[in-house]
Amino acid sequence: MKTESSTLAFSAFMALLIGCAGITATLASNSQAILLDGLFNLIYFSIALVTIKVSKLASRPDSESYPFGYNYFESLVNLCKGLLILGVSIFALVDAVAALLTGGREISAGIAVLYALFATAACSLTAWVMHRSQRHVNSPLVSADKLNWMVNSLISAAILMAFCLVVLFEQMGWYTVLPYVDSVLVIAVVILCLGVPVRMASQALRELLNKTPEEAIAEPVRQAVARGLVDIDTVEVRVRMVRPGRMLYVMVHVVLPETADVSIASQDELRGRIDNEVRRYYAPVVCDVVFTADTRWAAPSCGLLVKTDV
Repeated sequence: MKTESSTLAFSAFMALLIGCAGITATLASNSQAILLDGLFNLIYFSIALVTIKVSKLASRPDSESYPFGYNYFESLVNLCKGLLILGVSIFALVDAVAALLTGGREISAGIAVLYALFATAACSLTAWVMHRSQRHVNSPLVSADKLNWMVNSLISAAILMAFCLVVLFEQMGWYTVLPYVDSVLVIAVVILCLGVPVRMASQALRELLNKTPEEAIAEPVRQAVARGLVDIDTVEVRVRMVRPGRMLYVMVHVVLPETADVSIASQDELRGRIDNEVRRYYAPVVCDVVFTADTRWAAPSCGLLVKTDV
């Protein structure tokens, strides 16, 4: 897959395929673990359709309606993914605990093993395709999908091993244990993987709240700005940045000495230097550079009018 849209479309198709297979297998096996897997993929399919639309929007420039572009939609989609996965996981956890307390449930191990084998292979294949596509596509949407399919592969593999244990227990005659295997499996899988949707949702929420990106991104950008101004006498340089989705927005306020004589052409040249330095480290980026001789315009502000002495 060499384009973002084709990669996301493949991901959506696989989610639909595995989801339908999971619901069908649930009817035949009575396994809540398989039902959880099926619902997870069907929900992911519905979000994947929105993701494909958002990926097209994210490549557009800003407009009158959206003066800061469409990249916040990427963060919004990833937030919804994380919250929906978290919701399904909690629902499954509560249902599994209730079943465990009421004597467990009988399942058809043979059908369950076949489904788990299919799901493990399909999820692993999709995760591999997502990983390969990142050679050609730099997209937070694809990165989130890759993480989802890696987790999904681990969940399916755990389900496969557990159902193989059910078959083994049947052969050994441990019939009193069998009704509890499915519920214990669901509880274990949810607890082990609960951190993934939490991290996905929290990262997207930080982006929507305009929090500065992690230092691994922010510090090199600050250094890039400093390199762009290396031979300029400045009073203060303040760098602000946010990263919604794949886009990095950088606002630089450069406070110059009152005696500085910097023409408009020189300012534009400095803007170009700063932009080039930042792009060596990160792209896509929108870099706005403001020059002023008054520290007031670079200082943190809550938007209220600040009275100054005349």
